Amino acid sequence: MAEQIRRCDYYYVTVDDRAGEGARVLGKLKEAGVNLLSFTAFPAGGGKAQLTLIPEKPEALLSAARSAGFALSPKKECVFVQGGDRVGAVHDILKNLAEAKVNCVASNAAAAPGGSFGMVLFVKPADLAAACKALGI
Repeated sequence: MAEQIRRCDYYYVTVDDRAGEGARVLGKLKEAGVNLLSFTAFPAGGGKAQLTLIPEKPEALLSAARSAGFALSPKKECVFVQGGDRVGAVHDILKNLAEAKVNCVASNAAAAPGGSFGMVLFVKPADLAAACKALGI
């Protein structure tokens, strides 16, 4: 399977860092029919957690967040990769960025049953165009 690499919008919401907050937010999005390409959560300090949401359809997320009363961050952009899992798949992507002198400030990748993988790459906004060019998009 050839890799699909695309530029995606993402948003984050900050919630209290306690059990059930992620499930509460995701439950509201599920009720609204919002499909996420990626979800990442981590502590943000001060008793808060950041939930990073990469929606398949940004307008659906924005509408659901308004209805549920979530305060989303302003729109941000990242790079999203889907493809066939193979030894070195993530290395090859990061190597392309390194050769273009683009620093990846955060990333997450996982393999899935059936031989596929997904990856999200976060770069500084000023580096996004160079990252896209390095990755052929």
